[in-house]
Amino acid sequence: MRVLVTGGAGFLGSHLAERLVAGGHHVTCLDDLSSGHRENIDHLVHTAPYLADSGRFAFLECDIVEPLPDCGPFDRVFHLASPVARHVERPIATLRAGAEGTRRVLDLAAECGAVFLLASTSEVYGDPDVHPQVETYAGHVNPVGPRSSYNEAKRFAEALTVAYARRRGVSVRIARIFNTYGPRMRPDDGRVVSTFITRALAGRPLPVFGTGEQTRSFCYASDMVEALVCLAESDCDRPVNLGSPEEVRILDLAREIIDLTGSASGMEFAPLPEDDPVRRRPNIDLARRVLGWEPTVSRREGLQRTIEYYREEEPLE
Repeated sequence: MRVLVTGGAGFLGSHLAERLVAGGHHVTCLDDLSSGHRENIDHLVHTAPYLADSGRFAFLECDIVEPLPDCGPFDRVFHLASPVARHVERPIATLRAGAEGTRRVLDLAAECGAVFLLASTSEVYGDPDVHPQVETYAGHVNPVGPRSSYNEAKRFAEALTVAYARRRGVSVRIARIFNTYGPRMRPDDGRVVSTFITRALAGRPLPVFGTGEQTRSFCYASDMVEALVCLAESDCDRPVNLGSPEEVRILDLAREIIDLTGSASGMEFAPLPEDDPVRRRPNIDLARRVLGWEPTVSRREGLQRTIEYYREEEPLE
């Protein structure tokens, strides 16, 4: 198939592009490189030049809020482009990506007759008062809080995606992605796993907000990529939670990473940020039922792989 991946030079997008190329698809990656890196996808060309020669992989530097280049048609579109890591610093760019960017990519999918998969997020649930979170839960979101640009951009993107399905007949899939980690995370991306690992390897204190009693669920990148592929291949047009159902306290995650790295790091505590969710864990019964999917990489194994990546590679700034 001919597949478009927006945000394909980013952390998760590059793993998805790699998986699709390995699966024999012709992949076009769009990324403005504001948070993604060419180095994340260079190996698709430089270590396997036959892929480029056969036209199975292409990269286009492009901001999706601007008119898109003529690069279609496509059979599938994976829309991952969004300033995930720095949305607090870039609220307007984040909202534009969710609104204007999503509209442009949906228009392309409509013109091509492509299946459109939106990478949404567990952030649409806000600081949930339903636990674990199920897809039918409408969320508890502060629309004017410091996290609101990302939350509302994704909530709007979901609404726009459903509107295109209803009014223009686009075949859509909506993935509500919970915390994902693995190689190629930037050390400064604000994610808790990358922050803890890089601090531990440097022997610096790990920053823990509040008491560390708040919980998250962490899914390894390869598991998440398989979930996205399975969802795109399914006929499920409802939002689907994708993530690990294993919940861990942030305090315990910090201790685990200190142990796995053999670090002498301690912890430093800071006030809990406004609207920071107290508990976050997906109910993945729908994914199990309609996709036949659930994570297979344990948190300990995934953390060990990620730590090894940071030991061996110079993380991209």
